Amino acid sequence: MSAPVPPSVPAPLTVAVAQPVCVPLDVAANSAAHAEAVRRSGARLVVFPELSLTGYDLTAEAVSPDDPLLRPLVTACRETGATALAGAPVRAPDGREHLGTLAVTGAGARFVYGKTWLHGAESDRFAPGEKPQVLVVDGHRLGLAVCYDAAVPEHAADTAALGIDAYVASTLYGPGPEQAARRDGHMSRTALAHGVWVVLATSAGPSGVYGRTSGGSGIWAPDGTAVVQAGPEAGAVVSTTVGGGPAGARRPWAGR
Repeated sequence: MSAPVPPSVPAPLTVAVAQPVCVPLDVAANSAAHAEAVRRSGARLVVFPELSLTGYDLTAEAVSPDDPLLRPLVTACRETGATALAGAPVRAPDGREHLGTLAVTGAGARFVYGKTWLHGAESDRFAPGEKPQVLVVDGHRLGLAVCYDAAVPEHAADTAALGIDAYVASTLYGPGPEQAARRDGHMSRTALAHGVWVVLATSAGPSGVYGRTSGGSGIWAPDGTAVVQAGPEAGAVVSTTVGGGPAGARRPWAGR
């Protein structure tokens, strides 16, 4: 009788987190900045902050996945073979609007996740996502989160229960050392509690109604340690490899 075949382990995934300069309510300019970050990163997966395509403004118009303004980002993903996770207000097929995550590839964009734990005035307009979601990229199971989701242990636990390799959060934190400590604590605790990689893309510089945000996008290993982390400056992109053994070498880039 032959021995059982062990489950296959996907090859390491190169992941970048980006905190681009954000032009308020200008999807065209922000799509171009996203495209530049995708090309500079050289990563297979590039993650952007909450509402990265519009800035954090709850009056921003919903962005359709087939909006021609996203073409620069779609083209960059096609040329590099990347998948980008971008943030925008999104109208679902049932007419409800969500604080959403768009997965963008060379084939186009699609709505893949709506923020579950809405915060403050967000619930005046937006509907909560109904359940945790997993996106699979090259065999890696990525649990998705938007901002306040990542501060709620229940969200991470429910998402981890789906069997994930990484918890991927697109967020916005305010400036200052207290917010930075809160940000890093959330990510480190989630990684350690569930034994998964944690990927955080968070806003830097102004974003919509926020004149200042924290920056500090990064990637945490399953033992809770930060493997790579950007500074507070807008325009930074950092990347590493996730899964398949030890974390990869740091590859930072900062620019406009």
